[in-house]
Parts: sequence; structure tokens; C-alpha cells
Amino acid sequence: MKILATLGPSSMNEQTVRQCAEQDIHLFRINLSHTRAEDIGDVINQIRQWTDVPICLDSEGAQIRNQNMKDGASTFVQGAVVTIAYETVVGDENTISFTPLGIARQFEVGDEIRLDFNGVHLKVVDKGGDSCSAKVIRGGVVGSNKAADIDRVLDLQPITDKDVKAIEIGKKRGIKNFALSFANTAEDVRQMRQLCGADARIISKIESRSGLTHLRDILKETDEALIDRGDLSRQVPLEKIPFLQRRIISSAKSLHTPIYVATNLLESMIHTHAPTRAELNDVVSTLLMGADGAVLAAETAIGKYPIDAVRMIRTLANEVEKWTDCSTIEEILNS
Repeated sequence: MKILATLGPSSMNEQTVRQCAEQDIHLFRINLSHTRAEDIGDVINQIRQWTDVPICLDSEGAQIRNQNMKDGASTFVQGAVVTIAYETVVGDENTISFTPLGIARQFEVGDEIRLDFNGVHLKVVDKGGDSCSAKVIRGGVVGSNKAADIDRVLDLQPITDKDVKAIEIGKKRGIKNFALSFANTAEDVRQMRQLCGADARIISKIESRSGLTHLRDILKETDEALIDRGDLSRQVPLEKIPFLQRRIISSAKSLHTPIYVATNLLESMIHTHAPTRAELNDVVSTLLMGADGAVLAAETAIGKYPIDAVRMIRTLANEVEKWTDCSTIEEILNS
């Protein structure tokens, strides 16, 4: 079983990287949604000073995010009307802007915009030449660089300009593993492969309705796939995720495409030293249903216990490898 661990503020240090690598990490992931293009080269060089574990650059892809907010976060009050600027602004309680730059020009009156997993809910009520206005349907705190989505398909490029720059930097430094966020069609995968090179390994992330619709074509075109349960749950009802996960894994296995699962695996370990029993069951069930690996994201990128999270995943994987349908209680307890 393969472990992919995301590096971020909590783990981008020599001790953490080295100790995580000791748990037989398959790939260290760099999330381009949270890394500036101009920093990519230095980040790659730094990681390589600490470990020989391969690095995967994970693209921004076809997604909408809000831009920087004043002091890192602002509070939107239910019932208030806020301005959505088409150009880049520093957001506050009255104003917000989105990337890709200019995407808000595609917003229409009546569109409902959900920020940060339904944390804040906006409804467009007016549209002008330089901005549109939205009423706050559900208030709350909006941080910087949070994912957003609407119920209508917008024209989004599968690979952003920032992705292109980062991939070129990575290729010059010998990076061979790249993840395509929001893989919506097989053509998206082909574009990614053309950009990354014929010898690159592409991990296509299934995290949208379109990705589900074109699943088998994507699985045939990609080298590996990844179920991002978090972003997928922004587009389909939450209660459907367990069943979609099973169907995606089954489809990948039938085509001999390696498949990984990400999001909320050990979510409680962002803040606490040990996972919940439900999380342990989720990870084991995911592996037993055929997943080839697990991806730690927030747990290792911003969590308080990144090393412990990696060790726990490795421990569970080892237990799964011992398990058979014929394992007795005594064998489970004493193994």
C-alpha cells in the first residue's frame, strides 16, 4: 500500500520529512494551490536535500478559489450585500475576488456560490461592468484561497497558467510525477501528458461530476487516479460519497489503473494526537475495498502531528496486509 503525504507549513522541515520518509512514503506531494510558482524551484531543491522520496506536483486545475482576504480572513454577515470584483482585490467583509482571474465575469444573476465547503453561501443579485453584487445567504468566516463552486458549468481551463509555469520548473528539475486536479475528460489528461512529457506519470484526480461522467475514459488515459472525496462532496450529496468511492475503485481495478483515496482519512489528527475509531475503520475499509494507497493532505500539511499521522496510516496498512477472511480473533490479537 502506497502513502502520499502532502508537505506544507507543518511538515516542510528536515526532521519531519526524514521521519515521514522512514515510513516508506511513495510520494511527497506539493499542492500548487497553496504554493507560489516562484517558490516551486526552491521547495523542490529543499526537499531533495532531505530525502530521495520522489516529489509529485499537484496542479491547481479547473477550480475556483477566492483570493487573499484582509488579515487572512473576514466575516460575511448574513443578509449583507458584498461586491465581487472581476480584478484582483484584497477581500474584506464587503468585497471579494476569485481566481482564475476574470472568472467572476461568467457569474450571472441568480448564481449561488458556495465557499469553503458550504461555509459561506452567496447569491448573485446584480451584475455590472467591473463587478457583480451578491447577497450573503449564509454568513461566516471566509479565509484566503478557499475553494468555491456553483451549480452551473463555467468555462475553466484544465491547466492554469500557474500550472504551466510550475510544471516547466519541475521538469527542469527532473520531476516525473504530476497530479491533474479536476480531471473532467480524457482530453484533459492528454493535455496534461503533452505538457508534462511522455515519460511522466500522471495521477488524474476524480473530484467533479464531469469526472464521474467520463470516469472510464479518464481511467484508460491516465497512469493512476485519485478520489478526492472533499472536492467531490462539493458537487454531489455527501451521503453519496461512500458509494461513489466503491464504484470508482471497482472501475479502476477492472482497468488495472492504480487508485488512491484522499480527504478526511485522519482528519482529527490535524488537532489531536490520535485518530477516532471511525477514521480507523474508514481507512481500513478503503484499503480492503481495493484502494492502492492513501493520500494525507491537511493531516501532514497543516496538522499538529504529521509524523504520527503517517505512522498511523503505515500501521493500518501493515495490519491490512496481515488480514484475511479466515483470520481468527487470536491471530488478529497476537499478530
